[in-house]
Order: sequence, then C-alpha cells, then structure tokens
Amino acid sequence: MQRMDMTERPWLATYPQGVPTDIDASQYTSLVALMDEAFRQYSTRIAYSFMGKDVTFAQTDALSRSLAAYLHSVGLAKGDRVALMMPNIPQYPVAVAAVLRAGLVVVNVNPLYTPRELEHQLKDSGAKAIILIENFASTLQQCLANTGVKHVVLCAVGDQLGAIKGALVNYVVRSIKRMVPAYHLPTAVRFNAAIAQGERATFKPPEIKPDDIALLQYTGGTTGVSKGAVLLHRNILANVLQAEAWNDPVMQSVPEGEQPTSVCALPLYHIFAFTVNMMLSMRTGGKTILILNPRDLPAVLKELSRHRFHSLPAVNTLFNSLANHPDFNTVDWSHLKVSIGGGMAVQQAVAQRWLEKTGCAICEGYGLSETSPTASCNLVNSKDFTGSIGLPLPSTYFKLLDDEGRAVTALGQSGEIAIKGPQVMAGYWQRPDETAKVMTEDGYFKTGDIGTMDARGLFKIVDRKKDMVLVSGFNVYPNEIEEVVAQCPGVMECAAVGVPDEKTGEAVKLVIVKKSPELTEDDVRAFCKTHLTGYKQPKTIEFRTELPKTPVGKILRRELRDKK
Repeated sequence: MQRMDMTERPWLATYPQGVPTDIDASQYTSLVALMDEAFRQYSTRIAYSFMGKDVTFAQTDALSRSLAAYLHSVGLAKGDRVALMMPNIPQYPVAVAAVLRAGLVVVNVNPLYTPRELEHQLKDSGAKAIILIENFASTLQQCLANTGVKHVVLCAVGDQLGAIKGALVNYVVRSIKRMVPAYHLPTAVRFNAAIAQGERATFKPPEIKPDDIALLQYTGGTTGVSKGAVLLHRNILANVLQAEAWNDPVMQSVPEGEQPTSVCALPLYHIFAFTVNMMLSMRTGGKTILILNPRDLPAVLKELSRHRFHSLPAVNTLFNSLANHPDFNTVDWSHLKVSIGGGMAVQQAVAQRWLEKTGCAICEGYGLSETSPTASCNLVNSKDFTGSIGLPLPSTYFKLLDDEGRAVTALGQSGEIAIKGPQVMAGYWQRPDETAKVMTEDGYFKTGDIGTMDARGLFKIVDRKKDMVLVSGFNVYPNEIEEVVAQCPGVMECAAVGVPDEKTGEAVKLVIVKKSPELTEDDVRAFCKTHLTGYKQPKTIEFRTELPKTPVGKILRRELRDKK
C-alpha cells in the first residue's frame, strides 16, 4: 500500500516528520458538529476580537443559536440558501454558524458587487434570505424585486460593540464618513432585532450529514459565467483538518496555555479566509483578529500592535504593503509562526523582505473555490523560497494531463493540473454541463492551470489554460468584462486581457474598437464603474481601429497581451 502511494504520490517522501499522509474527516458528521465541539470545549476563550471588543465562543454560540431560531421562525427550511454580504465584522461568523446550524446553505457574496452582479448571484443560487451590512443596502434595493429573496436582515458595523461604543461607531460611519447611501427596504429586520426575536423562539436543530451542502462559493470556473461551487460539509471539514495537519510542525511550538491566534485580514466571504481563518480557528479554539479594512494600513498595524498572534494568511500585495509601511515596527512580529500566501503568486522579493523583517517565511499555498480551497502548500518549517505552489496536502492527489487528457509522467514536463481529494467540490450548482467539463471520469478536477512537478514533488505553475486574470487573488474573466463593455454606447467591439502589474500581480487591460468617435476613456470608465466591482474594472484602456482575429473571426487575446 505504501509503495503504491509513493508511486501515485511521490511527494510524500518530502513531507515533514509528523505530518500524516492522510486525514480522517469522518471524525465529524458536519461543520456544525465541529462548531458545537468548539463551543463546548472553548466556551470561555475569545473567539473574535474586533475594534477592541472581544467575543467569546460562548457568546458566538448563544447569538448564532438565537439567529438560527429566527431563520427557522420565518419559514426557512433545511437546504434553503441564505446570502451573506458583509465585510469582516463579528456578525459574519455568527451568521455563518446560524445558517449552518439551521441546516441552511451559506451563499457568500462580495459586499462590493454592483446591482447587476448581486442580482445574478441571488437569482442563480435561489437565495430566500440575505443578511447584509447597511452600507450596501442601496445595492440590494436596486435588484431585490428581480430576485426570490423574501427576508432581509440588516447589520451595522457597531451592532455588536455594546450600546455606547456601538452607537458612536454607527454615528461616525453613517453621519461623519457618510458610508451608508440612502436606501429603502421597508421589510428589512435589524440584526439585533432578529437575535431578540430568535431568543423567544424554540430552536430545533435538524440532522446534518456529511454530504449536505454547506456553501455555494461563487467563481468564474473555466468559462467566466459566475457559478456556485457546491461545497459539502465534508469538503470544508477535510480542508480544515488538512490545514491543521500541515501547519502543525510550527504551530505546535506555540507555548502551552497560549491561545493560538490568527489575523484575518482577508475577507471572510472569500473561501481562503473562510476555511483557514474562521473554520480552522473553530477547530483549534483559536482567537481570530477581524480586520475590517485591510487597505487602511495604519489602522491594521495599530490593531495588530495590541495582540500577540501566530498565523497570518494573506495575499502577496498585503505582505508587500505591510513590510514597506513606516509603522511596521510598531507591531511585535516575533510570535508569528506561519505566514500563508495564497490567492496569487508570492514574489521572491516580497518573500525575502518579509523573512528579513519578521523571521517568518511566507509559505505559498495553492487552491481554488472548487477545492475548499487549499490543495497544495510549501513546507511551513522551511525558510527557502521555492517559487512553487508546494506539495499536495494529505489525502490529496495531483496529476498533470496533456491535451488529450492523458497523464504526463516525465519529470519537468508540463500538463494541466488535476486534483483529487476530499476537499474537491461536489460540482457546480445546477450546471451539470459545466461540472462535466472540469471533472474527469476518475474524479479529478481539472484546474485550467498548467504546471510541472520536480523530483521532490513540488509543483510549479507555468501557464494558464484559461483566459482568467488574477487580480490580487480574485478571479476576473475576460468574457464577463467584454459582455458588459459591449453594452456601453459607442462600443463596436472589445476584448479584455490580463497584463502584469507590480501591485496586484495582474491587471485588466481593455481594448476597444469604437462605433462612435465621440466615445472617450472617461465614458468607458464610468460605465464599468456602474456595472463591474472594483477589481474587475480595467486598469488600462486602449482604442484601436480593429482587433487581431483568427481567419474564423475569433479574437486573439494572446496577441493583445503580448503587445504592450
């Protein structure tokens, strides 16, 4: 058996001592079972720290139980979808726990979506309820009538900060900073009112099984049409246990009696933070420091200066911005055990600077929404920069496929990375045709990324099969950009491509052929701002008289990429 494993998984020989080759996800029946265990075992510990306010596991337990009772009381039944549209505020983890405990399905939504993007996701998922922060209520108002959403719960930033501080924070957000545009949602219920209503109701937890759906995590997949990756309870459970096992060589050096603490600067609606911050901290009884706005670096560093922390998952751009900030040394970085880089490639110069300044190497991982998300990672106990995406995690199989779908066996030969493991999604929500395109007959998920493997079993990405653009860790699909811009008055045809960008890894370049000579770059930018969220908007816009095409009329995106 071991010999067969070494043939199928040669990278096991490179595993650190103590990391298991496989994990057992069957120790929990669901994420709810994992959370219930955490609420029992760690009730007095701090679960979340936000703007100077600490929330214990016991408080999270009580609040989420009441909110789950509220969701049942308004008629939501097992399997119904609930959209969550919030930044990193304490109401988010409470809402996740409530939705899952009620046997419902979490639909994570980027709060910065435009009405067009939000409408698509709510309709596609069939969401019957949404819990969102009031800052984006006007976005919901513009598309609510076109969706099946019947119940709206509204949060404010200060809801869970106590009466005096909460009122002050909400006043500043609404009246001083004017961050809450006017909206009209007459049937919406306030978050704290929903909790109070749930406290008076009886909560009967439904039976939740490993194959029940936990999340619909929306992604462009391989085509750019935003679709929901169906993540089962057992998928995310497996990834939590894989991440725990992988981090163990360094996390076991946290002194006994000291609570493991992670910094959550990535948005929790992104699957990376959802699993490796929130759910992993549930498993370990860890404290999570919630960062509301990671772009406000002085505020981030001020918050971090108050804490002793051990884990920091982030994207390359955030590591770079932090390391180069003048306030960097106001924070005690000496307890940091693991810095996980994900979402985009980690640059060697950034990794080198981070190691010099913190003594903790950035450990690059790789994954997708479809893999819950982590599929591979570099060794957490090594300080070497490999430029690779590391080794497949325990219980995970990688293979490289040629264009005919055959496995590539020669070392260093490139092929499409395909992944099999307990963290791989069940498929795309109500899109069997799209699922069939990415799943092989023997259960591998085809990523669309072209990679190679070396003698140690380290995988490296060398190209991308699909035309996706990766902007600061977020997937952007040219098809979607082009479909939107084609509707802009004065545009005859257009093409979007990704180009290298020092700050975000890649950025969107838009090339347009005008129908109307009056069309300006400002016109296009204004149109994009209305219909596309920030990271999807083009950084550069170029006008041409024609687009390069094949003899049959297909636009040659590669030629547009190569011509700077």
